[in-house]
Amino acid sequence: MELKDKVIVITGAKGGLGTFVTHAFLMAGARVVGVSRSITGEDFPQEGFTAMAAELSSGDHAQKLIDAVAARTGRIDGLVHLMGGFTGGFPVAETDDVTFDRMIDMNLRSAFHMIRAVLPPMRAQGFGRIIAIGSKAAVEPAAMAGIYAASKAALVSLIRTVARENVDRGIAANVVLPGTMDTPANRSAVPDADFSKWVNPCQVAGLLVHLASDRSAHINGAAIPIYGAEA
Repeated sequence: MELKDKVIVITGAKGGLGTFVTHAFLMAGARVVGVSRSITGEDFPQEGFTAMAAELSSGDHAQKLIDAVAARTGRIDGLVHLMGGFTGGFPVAETDDVTFDRMIDMNLRSAFHMIRAVLPPMRAQGFGRIIAIGSKAAVEPAAMAGIYAASKAALVSLIRTVARENVDRGIAANVVLPGTMDTPANRSAVPDADFSKWVNPCQVAGLLVHLASDRSAHINGAAIPIYGAEA
C-alpha cells in the first residue's frame, strides 16, 4: 500500500495500458480519479475509484477537470498521463497536415494542458508527481513514423523542463519510454509479431506506481526506457 490515500489522476485510464495502470494504482492504495471520454464507475468498481468522463482537447477542459478534482479531494498528489496515440505509416514528405495536427494534439498538447493545470495546486501543497508515457520512438525514431516520434520527443523535452522548473516545490516529473506494448490493439494491428518480445503492460504499470511513490523522490527529469526483448 505504498500509495495509501494518495490522490492520483490518471488520464486514458480505460485504454489498453490504462486498465493495467488503474488497477495497479488501486492495489497500491491510491485514491484514483480515472479520466477518459467514456469512463464510468462501473469500469473499476473498487473502493477508492472515481470516474470523470472528460474531453481534454482544450486547456479550458483540462482546467475544469483539475478544478473539479481538487474541489472533491482537497489535493492532487500525482498526475499519470497515459493519453496518446499513433497515426502515420508515411514518410515525412508524404505526411499531411491532418496527421501532423493529430499527433501533436494526442501526444503533446493534451499533456501540456493537463500539466499546466495541475502544477499550481501541486506547487501550493509542496508535493507532486507527474509521469507521462512517451515511446522508444522519442529517442530511436523509425522510418514512416516521423511525426509520431517528433511529438513524443517533444513530450520528453516538456517533462524534463517541468522537472527543472518545479524541483524547488517537491515536484518530480518523469517520462517512461516503452517499446511496443502487448495490448489487444497492438496484437490486432500486427498479428504476426512475436508477442513475447513486447513489453508487458503490468511491468509498465509497476514502474509508474514506483515513480508516483515517496521512494522515487530523487528520480526527477528522467526518460526511462522499458523496451522488452526488442531492445
